[in-house]
Amino acid sequence: MTRYACPVSEKAKPGRGALDALMRRAEDGAEFAMRKIGKVPPTFLAATPSGLLTFIPSTMADERAKDNLANTARLICAGYAATAAVLMFEAWMRLAPPGGQLDMDTPPSEALDRREVVLLIGETFGYQTQRFLPIIRTDAGGFFGFGEYDGPQGDSFAGRFAELMPPHPATVDQRALARRMLNAMGLSEAVLSGTPINN
Repeated sequence: MTRYACPVSEKAKPGRGALDALMRRAEDGAEFAMRKIGKVPPTFLAATPSGLLTFIPSTMADERAKDNLANTARLICAGYAATAAVLMFEAWMRLAPPGGQLDMDTPPSEALDRREVVLLIGETFGYQTQRFLPIIRTDAGGFFGFGEYDGPQGDSFAGRFAELMPPHPATVDQRALARRMLNAMGLSEAVLSGTPINN
């Protein structure tokens, strides 16, 4: 599997190590999912002091479901003092031709020159990163592997899936409120951590 190196400054920012490790884990998970089930379900991962938390929404069929995923991710980050977070999902993407302009009128999903990728969006306090994993398929349509991404690199991201982590660590009261809201949604720490529940 191809690894994509994240540039690290001489003085790495707090949380960068946790984010780099989480991005590697997400990439490994994406490859595993592609090989086993042929797709990557939208998945949110959060590194917390008590361990890894994972949330996979039941649907991403419409705009409301996408907003719910983003808002649930924000609650998880605040409620469990996340030090790093990664959201991964499959997407269509397009790149502008060399020396040309990107056609903004045609959605990537409808463009003839679209590319199928798994997108990883990672955050830690004060830092964002993205990683594109181009999907290579066999002639029969199966998953062959991830290819090299040769497009521009991004260290910022805008939209509903940006700024999933709070700008500063949440206070004790904010963490407690976020956990109560998650519990009301059926997303206790045991559920998010995959801990078996004994009845």
